[in-house]
Amino acid sequence: MSAVPANTDAYVMTGCAVVVTGADALPAAALAAIPPDAVVIAADGALDHALAAGLTPAGLVGDLDSVSARGLTWAQAHATVERHSADKDLTDTELALRTATDLNPDRLMLIGAGDRLDHLIAAIGALGHPRLTSIPVIEGWWGPNRLRVVHGPGQAHLALPVGTTLSLLALHGPCTGVHISGVRWPLVDAELAAAVGLGVSNLSTDPDVTVRVSSGVLTVIVSETEQPAPAKRRRTGTARKGAAR
Repeated sequence: MSAVPANTDAYVMTGCAVVVTGADALPAAALAAIPPDAVVIAADGALDHALAAGLTPAGLVGDLDSVSARGLTWAQAHATVERHSADKDLTDTELALRTATDLNPDRLMLIGAGDRLDHLIAAIGALGHPRLTSIPVIEGWWGPNRLRVVHGPGQAHLALPVGTTLSLLALHGPCTGVHISGVRWPLVDAELAAAVGLGVSNLSTDPDVTVRVSSGVLTVIVSETEQPAPAKRRRTGTARKGAAR
């Protein structure tokens, strides 16, 4: 069953859209990176983790089979609720990303955590969808790992402490014209086949790492040590209440 279009008129866009997803508590490093005026959209049960972290989501999207009764009641009073049939073709994360993309943000952040490998792979896969090509900055966090997804032709500049471990992976198909500088093992006009290890486990040697790709979708994975979650606080963008559908 195809999903119905999102009602983006219920949101007030400020430049950054954040999608929270997954079954576990949200990573502290990711929460600290959310701009104060970002629009936060929760994929189903992730709403409960967002509220526990002090976020105030502007929207709740999904078939709503995992959000708590208390969380759903909160969302119906304070957010736009997009309810979809359980017989949908897209995952809740894909639906939430579609809603976020329709807001035409300058920056898109996907934040999640959980031990379901299939959910992680599908979430990263969703960041490579052609609908996201026009978004200048696409970032993600899954547990302690930070992601940057670059649609070719495109580039990214990463500010990293010297000695940071990072990997380049072509998770959405082959990539051509791959460059990376500011690392121990630079690449120049390289070709990466899908999911091969050529770009795995590099080390930053400069605080400014530059990544470029001519064609394909390149995923940069930065390994970071997770820190305890901060004290609860409310952070989000402005949104108007919308009716549940």
